[in-house]
Amino acid sequence: MTSPAAGVATLAEQHGAGNVRPAATVSAAFARAAEVRAGPDGLNAILALDRDGALGSAEELAHRHQQGQRPGPLAGVPIVVKDNIATLTMPTSCGSRILEGYVSPYEATVVTRLREAGAIVIAKTNMDEFAMGSSTENSAYGPARNPLDPTRVPGGSSGGSAACVAAGIVPAALGSETGGSVRQPAAFCGIVGVKPTYGRVSRYGLVAFASSLDQVGVFGRTVDDAAIVVGAIAGRDRYDSTSADVQVDTYQSPATEDLTGLVIGRPREYFPESLDSRIRDRCDAAIATLRELGATVRDVSLPHTELAIPVYYIIAPAEASSNLARFDGVRYGVRGAAPSLREMYERTRSGGFGPEVTRRILLGTYVLSAGYYDAYYKKAQEVRALIADDFRRVFGSGVHVLFTPTAPTTAFPLGTRSDPYDMYLSDIFTATANLAGIPALSLPVGRVDGLPVGGQLMARHFNEAVIFRVAYALERALGGRSA
Repeated sequence: MTSPAAGVATLAEQHGAGNVRPAATVSAAFARAAEVRAGPDGLNAILALDRDGALGSAEELAHRHQQGQRPGPLAGVPIVVKDNIATLTMPTSCGSRILEGYVSPYEATVVTRLREAGAIVIAKTNMDEFAMGSSTENSAYGPARNPLDPTRVPGGSSGGSAACVAAGIVPAALGSETGGSVRQPAAFCGIVGVKPTYGRVSRYGLVAFASSLDQVGVFGRTVDDAAIVVGAIAGRDRYDSTSADVQVDTYQSPATEDLTGLVIGRPREYFPESLDSRIRDRCDAAIATLRELGATVRDVSLPHTELAIPVYYIIAPAEASSNLARFDGVRYGVRGAAPSLREMYERTRSGGFGPEVTRRILLGTYVLSAGYYDAYYKKAQEVRALIADDFRRVFGSGVHVLFTPTAPTTAFPLGTRSDPYDMYLSDIFTATANLAGIPALSLPVGRVDGLPVGGQLMARHFNEAVIFRVAYALERALGGRSA
């Protein structure tokens, strides 16, 4: 039996050659999921399992192989999906009581593409409610835990997906990003997380939080795992008007570590004096490795970086207040019993939404209200344009890739960040890529006190290929040094 912790390419090859039955790999994934769910320190990473559907899909895949059909690039690979991505066979609760038990009547495009590539979706994963959080502690179904240290958070809001990959349940998973919700959990769990360019991957079937920022992202145990899955789900979708009709490159990289000719930018704003010196050291060591691989490293400036968090926490809640207005007890999920329509709305929302979601809806409604729109939302959009211009200027100057820390800290203990602003600062190095819409990737570059440190790569729009090229080379060169 091939373990589900094996790489995506290895599993697909074994299944495609008929050497291993997909059902055996899927059964091993369920066994591992049961193992890490048991006991008081269970990871609580999974909200729903589809054992019958997954095993049925595995047997169907084996039958098609016997009939001579060519296997896809994800043939028989078990994958988990964040619970805000619509599936037909499992609930899509968004980690919220207001959608408890809700099953979508349609499937997200990314899930359809996974299945068409041969993948087998086995579970939906825990998340911060409606993707609002940086620790997966805001889930209505209890916090998820970090497989490397169950007393710590796995990051958020896609912490359940990250934990499943890090725990060896699956080699790859889907998450979603609005301000860093794939890259930050990847950094905390010591795996690879990718946020493609806005428009590269369809959002159809992704429950909206902030529509101009939301994206589907990918977790992989390795760079290769992530590259294969991104390639499988990327591309124009007629159901999503924001998806781009741009050629999808081959993201898998040849086995070379030569980066001669590439210019790597080191943004000084991402290495402030307040940055933990140990995280700085790990990142500086990774930059030194990039130099050894032939890349030229250049100090650059992104001067509006310090405004990213206040801008993000105006734009995202504003869009959330509009998007979440649809959850009123009439069409979706639970309904609060009440004698009048207004009271039904109030009881449904007050009982269905958790504190963080309520806080952001109130904040968003405020900044969009009469007399405040120009002062807050309009101004934030203007500053957002300046942040995007910073990136355009740097990439226009000959820089191919930027390297930064992914997060300012390692995974922090559960329950230690009660101040919302302290939690929001977890996204200080990641939110800029969402605001600018550019692709970004996090990969492990070392450890501090046994906990992973993530390094972040960013590039110009639709240039995921160069990010993967650098990530492959850095991963190979670091080898055990990032473990």
